[in-house]
Amino acid sequence: MRRVATGRRRVTLRTMFVMKTVSGFGLGAACALLLAACGGPPDPTKGARVVNVVAAEDVWADVAAQIGGAHAHVDSLINDPNADPHLFTTDARAAGRVARANVAIVNGLGYDDFARKLLDAAPSDRRRVLTIAHVLGASGNPHLWYDAPALPHVARAIADALAAQDPRDAAGFRAGAARFVESLRPLRAAVAAIRSRHRGAPVAYTERVAGYLVVAAGLRVLTPPGFAEAIENGSEPSPDDVQRMDDLIGKRRVRALVYNDQAATTATQRLRAFADRSGVPVVTVTETLPPGEHLAGWQARQARALLEALGG
Repeated sequence: MRRVATGRRRVTLRTMFVMKTVSGFGLGAACALLLAACGGPPDPTKGARVVNVVAAEDVWADVAAQIGGAHAHVDSLINDPNADPHLFTTDARAAGRVARANVAIVNGLGYDDFARKLLDAAPSDRRRVLTIAHVLGASGNPHLWYDAPALPHVARAIADALAAQDPRDAAGFRAGAARFVESLRPLRAAVAAIRSRHRGAPVAYTERVAGYLVVAAGLRVLTPPGFAEAIENGSEPSPDDVQRMDDLIGKRRVRALVYNDQAATTATQRLRAFADRSGVPVVTVTETLPPGEHLAGWQARQARALLEALGG
């Protein structure tokens, strides 16, 4: 069952991190205990050539695992397909994963500030930290895994980070990145089809999780910024923004509603039902990687669903 906020203000990642404690002691103490038990972070220059990778998000963990293959052990912190990532909280186990990592991959742009705090609590000069937002020079919308044109740059940056820790397998990491880029072909094709057939078509979304996708596809977003921001922050949108969204749907001024199923509130559920009654196609998207799927296939499937909703 998906988590739904009904009438209560959801708490953002940053606030939840401040509120969270780890059984009465801080993250630094948790990391220290875990490091003592495990003997400290592994040294990739000794023994088996396996890079220990932790990614804050499952989407980046998936990319790293595909690129690293047998020479990377990859774990992620946010990986619950039924949870709202904005409500993620840390614990001693997450602190231990970060403390043991040779490579840490974080999204940036405020989406995973909790990971930065965990890294600061367990500093290591052996660890490489890769911030995807810095790689792409991105700002604003943090949902960077929806940015199809940018994903090859991410893949190459991850391969470089792995190679820096394990130079002997650099060629394999580059080959893994090339395979990942090739796997994006169906996604690129779906985005190009939307852009060529429906450029400028008006759409709305409940929040901007798929914002990069609709921009890459050349669509025009009519959602009031205040409505999307309120949903993303876990608050109720203003009456004016609700009325504007109702007008977009009720008067069929948009050709599709892109609906984030992991940030469902009373307001978004009501809007989805209204779209169904009004004959506006609803395209359901998610914020985290569904079980059993890879990033490229997941995004291609969602892009094809949007293409179909717009008219094939």
